[in-house]
Amino acid sequence: MVRRLAEIVPTLIGVSIVVFMIVRMVPGDPARLVAGVEASEADVMNIRRQLGLTDSLPQQYVRFLHGALTGDFGRSLKNRQPILAIIAQQSPYTMQLAAASLMVALSIGLSTGVVAAIKRGTVFDTGSMVFALLGVSLPSFWLGLMMIFLFAVTLRWLPTSGAGTFLHLIMPAITLGTGSAGIIARMTRASLLEVLGQDFVRTAVAKGLRRRAVIVKHALRNAMIPTITVVGVQFGTLLAGSVVTETVFAWPGAGRMLVDSVAFRDYPLIQATILLFALIFMLTNLLVDVSYAFLDPRLRYD
Repeated sequence: MVRRLAEIVPTLIGVSIVVFMIVRMVPGDPARLVAGVEASEADVMNIRRQLGLTDSLPQQYVRFLHGALTGDFGRSLKNRQPILAIIAQQSPYTMQLAAASLMVALSIGLSTGVVAAIKRGTVFDTGSMVFALLGVSLPSFWLGLMMIFLFAVTLRWLPTSGAGTFLHLIMPAITLGTGSAGIIARMTRASLLEVLGQDFVRTAVAKGLRRRAVIVKHALRNAMIPTITVVGVQFGTLLAGSVVTETVFAWPGAGRMLVDSVAFRDYPLIQATILLFALIFMLTNLLVDVSYAFLDPRLRYD
């Protein structure tokens, strides 16, 4: 675990270089946006100097990297507030949405995949896989708009946007978690079918164990390793997908903040937010790798 934690540092440095270069390839001058459309060229140049945008790219990157390593990402170009304060205010909403979406994906995906594997070749199996395919195929922004039209505008059961109550979380969580639920269901079904055909499962059945105990204690535990891997990857997908979902539902999280910062060319806020997403994704995958040894005692690490 210590070695894996150490590997996070060079990975984050690589991510920071890519993000630093890409955001500066986006057309537009943040100094012009800060100064306003009626500002003179002298005023714009003065602001560009104050923001450090007149320095060379290597100088700007070294300054950004030094700030990141010391925990000081600077201030937002848009409202001049500290970056860490803005992220601390917005990121809990994104984590809440990602956790709720993951719960939706796990509850639907695991149950659907297990039942589809047990009832292989039946109508339920076919219907489950059709549902999984639809969940993967439907764009999240379209699904979100359809849910708003049905449950908020037509039936008036749920609020259209915003945050604050559990009702505000239902539609964004279902919208964001549906695609991951389809992927988890397909992987769970495939893994469980492979395990159910192995000798130790047939031996457990021949010994007279109850079918439920065979599936839950023997087959499902061995089939969970590929599924857990997919879950770890899907958590990163949920963080990335929150950018679209939060925009559709006006959810006040880091994803929507990232969209606004890109529109304003807020370089420091963009870089810090993406680095945060990358760090969370890498820590999640570390936890997934560690969980392998608990699921299957045969697995050991050198």
